[in-house]
Amino acid sequence: MSFKNDQVSEGETERILELAREALRLDGDFVEMGCYKGDTSLLLAEVLRNSGISSKRLWIYDSFEGLPEKSASDESVLGVDFRGGELYVTKREVKERFLRAGLPVPVIKKGWFSDLTGEDMPERIAFAFLDGDFYESIRDSLKLVAPRMVDGGVLVVHDYTNPALPGVKKAVDEWKKGGGGLGCDGGGAIGGDSNRGGNRGDNRGRVLTFLL
Repeated sequence: MSFKNDQVSEGETERILELAREALRLDGDFVEMGCYKGDTSLLLAEVLRNSGISSKRLWIYDSFEGLPEKSASDESVLGVDFRGGELYVTKREVKERFLRAGLPVPVIKKGWFSDLTGEDMPERIAFAFLDGDFYESIRDSLKLVAPRMVDGGVLVVHDYTNPALPGVKKAVDEWKKGGGGLGCDGGGAIGGDSNRGGNRGDNRGRVLTFLL
């Protein structure tokens, strides 16, 4: 299955799916924060379906109101096209794409990431793809996802190396400084203990973080 994706490159998509397949061996569900039209979500659903592991579920999240307003951390002369309200899509549209593709419909959560709580998340996460574009969205995604990553879990953050979206790098770098991992070059992997605030201490362990 292939879909044209105007937000994630073909090479990035291949890497995301490769890492997702590696995470199949781990206990826990798959998560995508910032699913937009569901292009990557559909491919992750296909990975899960083809694995034959019925116990794993896909959880996808989006405001379904377009991008939020930028903070000062997101300002860049290269990112003028990324404005509040852009990348709007409805929850129904995303659900219908799964139905047309004949794939299991994932858990679809609508809301700004700052309004989500632990009750909105799976208890254990084996793989997470964060594509929130802006500083606060990535910061809030990390707060929600990191405490629930299983030992050896795979965390992928998109746009870390994108100069048009500087808030992504700032949020990840702050997370790393807080104990979220060891420094690395863009596109590489961080091996370290996740920044696991919250009350899910039973999931503590090593998280592999990849920055695209």
